[in-house]
Amino acid sequence: MWNEFKSFAFKGNAFDLAIGVIMGGAFGKIVDSVVNDLIMPIVGAITGGVDFSNYFAGLSPNVTAPTLAAARDQGAVFAYGNFITVLVNFLILAFILFQLVKVSNRMKKAEPPAPPPAPSATEALLTEIRDALVKPTAAAKKK
Repeated sequence: MWNEFKSFAFKGNAFDLAIGVIMGGAFGKIVDSVVNDLIMPIVGAITGGVDFSNYFAGLSPNVTAPTLAAARDQGAVFAYGNFITVLVNFLILAFILFQLVKVSNRMKKAEPPAPPPAPSATEALLTEIRDALVKPTAAAKKK
């Protein structure tokens, strides 16, 4: 049973997928930081200091807090600003992954197709016989 598990867990596809998921999680954190720490402050500065993460609408009359964290403590909120931040995060991540795939495809060289296999001895002999039957013989030309 242990050998079966080892062959499954360390088989190329399963192992590569596990590495990809771990790298994707780490890359997601980098993109989160880029969006939250670099891009959204610039967008906020352009829009007059607006912080999208605190845009929300209270779904209950009890929600009167000015910040999203405090409003969530008071009741249900519709946090559309947080959604905008996550959407920008997704678009940046999708664009970066698109560029990586594009570069990867460019770096892969198209392999030339493999040459067809040489005909077997039987096929070569049959080809010679066919060609001999198709060619008109000298006797046939005189008639």
